[in-house]
This record gives sequence, C-alpha cells and structure tokens, in this order.
Amino acid sequence: MEIHTKIKHIIDELKLNNNSFAKVIGVTSTTIDSITIGRLQADGERKRTKPGFDLLQSIITHCNVNPDYLFKNSDEIFVNKTNNQVSLNIPKIITVDAHGEENINFVGVKARAGYLDGYADPEYMETLPSFSMPMLKNGTYRCFEIKGNSMSTTIHDGDYLFGKYVDNFDDILDGRIYVVISKNDGVVVKRVLNRIRESGKLILKSDNRDGNYPMYSIYAEDILEIWYASMYASKQMPDPINIYEKLHALESKVYEMEEALKKKLN
Repeated sequence: MEIHTKIKHIIDELKLNNNSFAKVIGVTSTTIDSITIGRLQADGERKRTKPGFDLLQSIITHCNVNPDYLFKNSDEIFVNKTNNQVSLNIPKIITVDAHGEENINFVGVKARAGYLDGYADPEYMETLPSFSMPMLKNGTYRCFEIKGNSMSTTIHDGDYLFGKYVDNFDDILDGRIYVVISKNDGVVVKRVLNRIRESGKLILKSDNRDGNYPMYSIYAEDILEIWYASMYASKQMPDPINIYEKLHALESKVYEMEEALKKKLN
C-alpha cells in the first residue's frame, strides 16, 4: 500500500477531512491535498507529493498512529485500536510533593506571560506556587487566577478556577467552561464548542452578554494546553440583600397574622 493511501486511511479512520486533519498536524490543507489527491498536470494526470519525515512524525505524534503502519507492513493503524482520537501535541509537566503526589500549580495573573514560555519547562514549573487539595486527586490539575469580566456572571475577575488537564480534543464537551492556552491569545477562560473534527477549530464563547465579548474561533494548531473547569473559588461573597428581603417578607406575614388575630379577638 502506498504512503498516500495509508494517510488517506488515517484521515478516514479519524473521521476528519483534509482541512481539519491538516490543522491538527500543523500543516496546510494544500499539503495534505497534494499528498492524498495530487496536483493536476497538463496531461490530465495527478502527481502526488511524497510526505517528508517531519510530516509523518507529526502524524504519529498527533494522531496516535502506529509507526509500523507508515514505515513497514503492519495493518494496525493506531497504537491502540480503541484510541484513534486526535490528541493535543503538548507535554504534561507536573510537580510532586515529598510523598510523590501531584501538586496543583498556581498560575496567577502576574505569572501568565511567563507561563506561555514556561508551561513545558520543568524548571519554570518548579517556580510556581503549588499546593494540594484532597478532592482533586483523579487527574492533573492547575489553578488559574481569573482576569477580566468576560465570564461574568458565572466567574468573576479575581476568582480562582481549578482546571483538569485535557489531553485529547475528543474529550472537549460542548458548552462547558475551559481554560484555553494558545500562542496568540494566551490564557483565556471560555465556554467551548468543539468543532475540531469538522473544521479543525474550537469556538469560544463568553458568558458576559453586554456585547463587548464576541464569539471567536481558534485553530487546533494554535492551542498549547486545555484545562477543563472542575471547580472554582470566588472572592465574590453573596449580597445579603436577598436574605433581608426574605426577612422583611416574613415579618410582614407575621404582622398581618397578628392584625387578623386581634380583629378576631375584638
């Protein structure tokens, strides 16, 4: 089986089109078209481009492809047949405590700029404040300080969001809140619509509806990390006015009952 046919099979197995597949592995759709379809020649024939080693390595890394399928005669397309999913091309750097348990690293507002350069650097990660929480043990978590009001009234400026590491685009659920780390936008907190398989991108939405935060999209190739919002801690204490209103209503009812009782007794 020729290499262009094998790549076409991978795309089909992942249920992607050439454009979205190209976005996932970090090349142009023209590159994938030239490999799988070929360039139309003057004589009407199509001449296919042979993929380079770097492109094949990217396919292996991003899509869990079995190297023997590409380079030898194995019929097994994926490293794990049940795991033919599109993965994020990012290392998972963690720190641990004295007992070998994973820490939760804290990324404050002031640390955001450095985080974009150091998220994959173990030495940088060691410099971030870290702590543990007993209820967050079933995965890798990171705590992000919220900046801005794009997610009001759900999450407010200065709140702390605890994100669980996401290592596969297929695990991103529509309508849920995620911390998305990207090359161009840095650290943002948004509701996400997953359109990776259809068009190679995520659509990001804000909860704040005042018109200052329009919906926008981000391509898979620009994404560095994604963290699923599992819980948050807020500095916004509930306004006690609702409690007072209920108390006033209760006092009013008691007063009316007393007045009604006085009339009956009279």
